[in-house]
Amino acid sequence: MLRILLRSLGRLLVSFAVLLSAAWACAALWYQLPATLPVKVGAMVLWGLFGLAAIVLLWRGKAGRSLLAYAIGFVVLLEWWGTIAPSQHREWADDVARHLKPRVEGNVVTMENVRNFDWRSDTDYTVRWDTRRYDLDRLRSVDVSLSYWTGPAIAHTLVSFGFDDGQFVTFSIEIRKERGESFSSVGGFFKQFENSLVAADEHDILRVRTNVRGEDVYMYRVRLPQAEMRSLFLGYVGEANALARAPSFYNTLTANCTTIVYSLARHVVPGLPMDYRLLASGYLPEYLHDVGGLTPGLSMDALRAGGRITDRAIATDQQPGVNFSQAIRHGLPGVTP
Repeated sequence: MLRILLRSLGRLLVSFAVLLSAAWACAALWYQLPATLPVKVGAMVLWGLFGLAAIVLLWRGKAGRSLLAYAIGFVVLLEWWGTIAPSQHREWADDVARHLKPRVEGNVVTMENVRNFDWRSDTDYTVRWDTRRYDLDRLRSVDVSLSYWTGPAIAHTLVSFGFDDGQFVTFSIEIRKERGESFSSVGGFFKQFENSLVAADEHDILRVRTNVRGEDVYMYRVRLPQAEMRSLFLGYVGEANALARAPSFYNTLTANCTTIVYSLARHVVPGLPMDYRLLASGYLPEYLHDVGGLTPGLSMDALRAGGRITDRAIATDQQPGVNFSQAIRHGLPGVTP
């Protein structure tokens, strides 16, 4: 009886492994097979039948050859998967068409291709790419913004650096979309997108989310000594240069807008603990609050209430000539008027 039970348990585990691998293979074929839609569907159906046949034969006591054939097929598929490499050369969407090009000369960082679009809608905008210079001796603040569009757990993370000459620049790790392409969290697991590091004016990259796309944005002042602000800024510079040298794939789980920020930050502040809130990025402010990274003496509810910049950003459209970066920080906890 025990032998029969163990054999059945073994078959269940093997069947589950085949089922999972077949599901992954079908998704990989769907997102990456360079073929027409009917061919993709046909390839997925054939692979699904291949996996199903292996499972049926396993339960009929003919596991040896069926599982060997399936294993060989899956290894061949993995070999093909390994040949899919990221590219610098595609027909990119306008907002990620250029790589950031930073150059460090002493305390001054010169950055080419700082995005400064004027957005009227997601499809109607004025394209502007600036060259800007930032003196790291004048770096005074770091702010983290979370942009929500679907529930409390999912948000896009943006990091803004402020200088005492009034300049702000925001870094954002984003998918490098091709023209006409849109984000897919599932596709992000299957090499659908390359990574892009965007440096932009806040009137571009924050306003497009609040005033154009209807997202809800919260900003939080991060507590960091000036030396660590500088190191974090230079970490982004290094990431930009690395992506310019060698493209990399975005991954929904392991290489997204929040996990890359964490990877940079832990080189600046060693010992930052891993936490599920680095994956459920909408809860990143709670993580920063718990590790003492936000304005002290205030509850998370108070920080969240004062940090909601959405209404302040929308109001700037009715105030010609207003400084956008100053307006959205009015009342922000930790910001001195």
